[in-house]
Amino acid sequence: MAKPYSAKKSDYLLAILLGIAFACAFPPSRLDWLAWFSMAPLFKLTENKTPAASFRLGWAWGIAHFVALIYWIVVAVGHYGGMSIVASTATMGFLAFYLALYPAVFCAVVTRLRGIGFSHLWVPLTWVALEYGRAKLLTGFPWCLVGYSQHTHINLIQSASLVGVYGLSFLIILVNWAIYRALWARTRAFTFRVALGPLFAILCASAAFWFGHYQTHQDARADHQKEETIKFAVVQPSIDQSVKWDPGFQETTMDLYESLTRKAAESKPDLIIWPETATPFFFQSQNKLSKRIYRLSKEIGSPILFGSPAYRQTSTRTMYFNRAYLLRPEGGELQYYDKVHLVPFGEYVPLGRFLSFIGKLVPGAGSFTSGSSIRPLSLNGVRFGVLICFEAIFPEISREEKARGANFLVNLTNDAWFGRTSAPYQHLAMSVFRAVENGVPLVRAANTGISAVVDRTGRIHKKTGLFTKQILAGSITFTSSRSSTFYTKHGDLFAQCSVVLSILANVMGVLRRRFRNAPSMGFQRRG
Repeated sequence: MAKPYSAKKSDYLLAILLGIAFACAFPPSRLDWLAWFSMAPLFKLTENKTPAASFRLGWAWGIAHFVALIYWIVVAVGHYGGMSIVASTATMGFLAFYLALYPAVFCAVVTRLRGIGFSHLWVPLTWVALEYGRAKLLTGFPWCLVGYSQHTHINLIQSASLVGVYGLSFLIILVNWAIYRALWARTRAFTFRVALGPLFAILCASAAFWFGHYQTHQDARADHQKEETIKFAVVQPSIDQSVKWDPGFQETTMDLYESLTRKAAESKPDLIIWPETATPFFFQSQNKLSKRIYRLSKEIGSPILFGSPAYRQTSTRTMYFNRAYLLRPEGGELQYYDKVHLVPFGEYVPLGRFLSFIGKLVPGAGSFTSGSSIRPLSLNGVRFGVLICFEAIFPEISREEKARGANFLVNLTNDAWFGRTSAPYQHLAMSVFRAVENGVPLVRAANTGISAVVDRTGRIHKKTGLFTKQILAGSITFTSSRSSTFYTKHGDLFAQCSVVLSILANVMGVLRRRFRNAPSMGFQRRG
């Protein structure tokens, strides 16, 4: 084996280019096929490098990759959050530097344990373990996991009903590793050991496509007599974030919502849906604007699901919530759901006692408090789960909603923060997997777009444009007796097993390396 060496400047430049290329596999780009082979050159680049050099190359790759993916943070916290261009760019850069640590660790681990057997298993397992860690550590930020790049490939993504998005991430990294092993690995000959990786990748990919084909055809042949249908209408008002919270714009906002809602009611929907924080005031305060919504629902005869900030007064403080209300025309108890997974540094400040000097990015009514529970809302005997904003990128929330009896999901969001960037497209792509994982349809209502209708196989049937005033009317079908998917029952079991197996593989690799390098302990023969 050649002696490991450090990286050259040209290696870092190539790592940066490869990181950007891999980011191009995600929406709104249509180059999703890049995900299947654009990481293979990175494996070649880190070949025969020291672990430290591989870590630095992986970090360079990760920084370029994540800057290309999350540049929209500059728009969100700069243009709409009121931060300076320097501060907003620094915020984005700090997050990109942190996220890049995960591929950096991955590259270092791959380099250190490259020579052990069954690398076609532990390499993608290690990637999945690190993705799962990114989704959980420090409140979690599972934005654009590798598997999300393939959201338009309906047959392929059906595996999410078994192993979640992490199973698809495993497959993509497995294929990249197999390509590297077949084309560039330093071997004397094309042995069975070298061929095993590509064969295993072909087998896994074939199994994923077969399962997807079987699943979609089973869904097409389902007994439609047992299905129920809900007619809905999504109101997309396209209100600019810069005026959304202006008190002088409240009347204009309600005029727009009322006009669009009356038009939407012409299709006689069972449910009219407004986006997250649709009311730029406290609906519960029973002011004249609140009464307009009550009156509107009664006049059109349709329930309205809408977002609004809310509060609860205690003896010591006032707590604020990001809430979704279900208002019925006949009156009765007002149902609501409070967002449980808040945006750090947007809706609340983590470790507020120590970081109280950091201002919020949301010009709302104060630091929000997480909701106390995940529970579906009920409409005429039909239950549905509400996901507010980026709760749609956390699969455990949708899974809990389904486990508690939700027949379909509704994602209320205000993606106006993102402006005309790639983020609204990526946000929609990630929400598609929540439908597939749990075998339920999903309706998405976004202030400025992209609102959409997703069936239980992940197929997007309708969607709106960005920054357009639109009404998205349609219907969704579901089977109340439809059994839960494997993923709904067992959650991220695959990802959790990946964590355990990757740790065991790395421990075994380290021990094997030490035993191989240990001096012999034989006894000297007397002569």
